[in-house]
Amino acid sequence: MTRLRRFDNRTKLDETWQRNLSVAMSELDRMCTHLHIPKNVKERAALVYRKALKKDLLRGRSIDGFVAASLYAACRQHKIPRPLKELSEISTRNHQEIARTYRLLIKELNMRMPVDDPMKFVPGIASKLKLTQRTERHAIDILMEAKKRQGLTGKDPRGLAAAALYKACIETHEKRKQKDIAEAAGTTEVTLRNRLRGIESLLHD
Repeated sequence: MTRLRRFDNRTKLDETWQRNLSVAMSELDRMCTHLHIPKNVKERAALVYRKALKKDLLRGRSIDGFVAASLYAACRQHKIPRPLKELSEISTRNHQEIARTYRLLIKELNMRMPVDDPMKFVPGIASKLKLTQRTERHAIDILMEAKKRQGLTGKDPRGLAAAALYKACIETHEKRKQKDIAEAAGTTEVTLRNRLRGIESLLHD
């Protein structure tokens, strides 16, 4: 009877596992199709999700939140430029929950993420805002000077790129609203202002 009970429990656990994976992979398919994510990145996201499931991180938490966080982690690992805000917009879960789940994944799975250079985001953001090359180059010059002074380490690269572009816009008299720049960068106005204060403090030292 003990052996039968153990076998019955294991069968139920396997069924729950498969049901969870089926729901998760369906949501991952939907998000990847919508965002045109490459197959290798999708496979990496599925692997990250399975690791989280195996480690029992999903207990009491949302499947969709973990799918979105796993996909974001996979994009970061493959250096695919997809801001978290973009994933949040097509996920069934909100931005804060996905960000929190992503941090949990990084911590519990001991994942190491490549550090993005903020300068690589400048051209894309500038293009969305229809800024001149002069302003774009000036923003890159601002970031290069800040980097020389060791002021970019550990900061959100999109926030830094947005702040440098905002400062460049003011200095080249090609003004844009903070809200528009933050939106184009996939970050928030609060982050933009915080990074701007940091850059200005650094450059005025």
